[in-house]
Amino acid sequence: MSGATRRLTTAQALVEFLAHQYTERDGSRRRLIAACWGIFGHGNVAGLGQALLETGRDAMPYLQGRNEQAMVHAAVGYARQSNRLAAQAVTTSIGPGATNLVTGAALATVNRLPVLLLPGDIFATRPADPVLQQLEVPSAGDVSVNDCLRPVSRYFDRIVRPESLIPAALQAMRVLTDPADTGAVTLAFPQDVQAEAFDWPEEFFADRVWHVRRPAPDPAELAAAARAVRAARRPLIVAGGGIHHSEAEDALRALADATGIPVASTQAGKGSLRHDHPADIGGIGHTGTAVADDLARDADLVIGVGTRYSDFTTASATLFSNPDVRFLNLNIAPFDAHKLAATTLVADARAGLEALTEALAGHRVEEAYQAEYAAGKARWEQRVDAAYAAGDESARPSQTQVLGALDAVVGDEDVVINAAGSLPGDLHKLWRARSPRQYHLEYGYSCMGYEIPAAIGVRLAAPDRPVWALVGDGTYLMMPTEIVTAVQEGVNINIVLIQNHGYASIGGLSEETGGERFGTAYRFRAVDGTYTGDPLPVDLAANAASLGMEVIRAGSVAGLRAALADARASDRPTCVYVETETADTVSGAPAAQAWWDVPVAQAATRPAAVKARELYDRQAAARRRHL
Repeated sequence: MSGATRRLTTAQALVEFLAHQYTERDGSRRRLIAACWGIFGHGNVAGLGQALLETGRDAMPYLQGRNEQAMVHAAVGYARQSNRLAAQAVTTSIGPGATNLVTGAALATVNRLPVLLLPGDIFATRPADPVLQQLEVPSAGDVSVNDCLRPVSRYFDRIVRPESLIPAALQAMRVLTDPADTGAVTLAFPQDVQAEAFDWPEEFFADRVWHVRRPAPDPAELAAAARAVRAARRPLIVAGGGIHHSEAEDALRALADATGIPVASTQAGKGSLRHDHPADIGGIGHTGTAVADDLARDADLVIGVGTRYSDFTTASATLFSNPDVRFLNLNIAPFDAHKLAATTLVADARAGLEALTEALAGHRVEEAYQAEYAAGKARWEQRVDAAYAAGDESARPSQTQVLGALDAVVGDEDVVINAAGSLPGDLHKLWRARSPRQYHLEYGYSCMGYEIPAAIGVRLAAPDRPVWALVGDGTYLMMPTEIVTAVQEGVNINIVLIQNHGYASIGGLSEETGGERFGTAYRFRAVDGTYTGDPLPVDLAANAASLGMEVIRAGSVAGLRAALADARASDRPTCVYVETETADTVSGAPAAQAWWDVPVAQAATRPAAVKARELYDRQAAARRRHL
C-alpha cells in the first residue's frame, strides 16, 4: 500500500474520487458519476462549488439547474436511460435547497433508480449556532433539515470529519451500483467540512470498477419454478421495470417465443416486448387493456418478472381473481420476489429468464389459449385505432388523437416521457411501444413536474434519440423552469404541451368518488364560490417562448401532425402547444378495465357521494389477500 498523500479540501477530494468510479457489466465499462448538477448557496458555493471549478470540467462536468427537485428528476431520467449503469450527482445549499431534494429522492428510491445527493449542511464545528437557514431542534443538537432525506434514501450519511468521507463514499458507491438495493444516496455535507483540508491517501483516488452483478437462480428455486409453469394451463407473465434495468428484453422474447405464454406489462415494464409481438397483450391493471385484464382474472399462474406489484398493477388486490391462482416471482430483490406468497426465483431478470427458458425446453401452452389471447389482442388494437382516429382533421383534437398524431410521427428510436395526470392511463392502454426504451413512464411516484427535466436527463444519456416530454397544463405550471436549462445547454428536447384547463385525471377521479370535480378546474370563481367560471386566460405557449423555446401552436389534428413533424426535425428545444377538450370532458380513451381503490366517504349527504360509496362497497368486496 502506497504511503503517498495529496492535500485537498474534503469537497475537492470527493469530486476527485467520483471522477474515478466506474461500473462494469457484461464486460462493458462506463463512468459511474457522469456529471454533477448544482445550484449554489452559502452551504456549498465555497466547498463543492469551488471544488468543481478547481477539479475542472474534464474530471467532473457541471450542469446548472433552476430547481433542486428538477435537478434530481433530470438525474433520474439519465440513470433510467442508462439502465442504472451510470448516474449523476446533485449538490445544493443548506435549508430550502436541501429540502427541495426530498421529492426527487423519494421518486428515485421508489423507482429503484440511482442518484447521488450532496446537500450542504450546517456547521459541524458549530462556531455560530444557529446559522442562516438552520432548523433548531431543542431536543437534538445533531439534527438538521437534511434528516428529512433519511427515509427516502437507500443510504444516508453525514460527513462530520474529512476522514469520514472515505468509508461513506465507498458505501455510497456500493449502494448506487447494487441492482437489488439502489435508489437515492445522500451524503449530507456540512459546509465547514467541505472547505477543510486533509492529507488524503492517493489510493482513495485510484480508478475503482464496481461490478454490477447478474446473480443466477438457485437450482432448487429454478426447478420449482419450472414445475409451476409446466403445471399451469393459463400462465401469464407480468413484465416490470426490472426487465429494462437488466436489459432482459431479448431473453423475455425468447421465453415467449418458446412457450407461447402471453406477456402483460406494468407502466415501468411496457416495451419489454415490441407492441406487435404476438405474445404482447399490453398494459395490465387499472390502466391496462381488456385482453390483459381478462387473462389476469382467469390466470392460474402469474409470473412476475422485475415487478413490485403496485396497486395499479393488481387493481388494488382485485385483479387476480381465479380461486386457484398462484404466483411465481423472478426478481433480483428478495423483498419483491416474496410478495403475494409467491414461489420465488431470486435472480437477475436476464439470467433468470434464460435459465427458465432452458428448464422449460419443449413446453408450450395450449393452442386454444394462444388463439384466445390473439383474438383479444386484435380486438383491442381496433379500439386503439378508434381512439387515435380523427373524423374531422380540421377539428381540435382529443387527448387520444394527440397520441395518435404523435404515433404517426415518431420512429423506433424516439423516447416518450410522462409521469402524471390523465396521460399515463391513456398511454398505458394505447401506446404502441416500438423499442425497449421508447416508453418512459415514471409511475412509481407519479410526480408532476418530472417530465421536462427527465427529458433533459434522457437526452444527455442518449444524445442521438429524439425525446418527447408530454405534459398537461397542470404539470407544466408545476415545473417549467428547466426549459431554461435545455435552452442554455442546447439540449434538444421536444415538449408536447396539452392545455385542457385543469387537472383532467383528478377531475375524473373526483367525479367517480363523489367529489364532483371540486377544485380540479383552472377557472375563475363563479358567483357560488366554486371554480366553475370561464377558463383562465393564461397563455402557456407564450410562457414557454419567453423561457427560450421555439413554440409551434397547433389548432387542429392536421396542424398538430405537421407541428410534431417540424418539432422532430428541429435542431433546438421545441414546444408543440395544443388545446384539447377541457378537463371535464372525456379524453376518448377506453374506460378503465379494472378497479382502483380510492376510499369514498362513508357518511355523506350529497347524492353523488352516496352513490359513489355504494359502488365502492361493491368493488371493495372483491378484494382478496394472496396467502
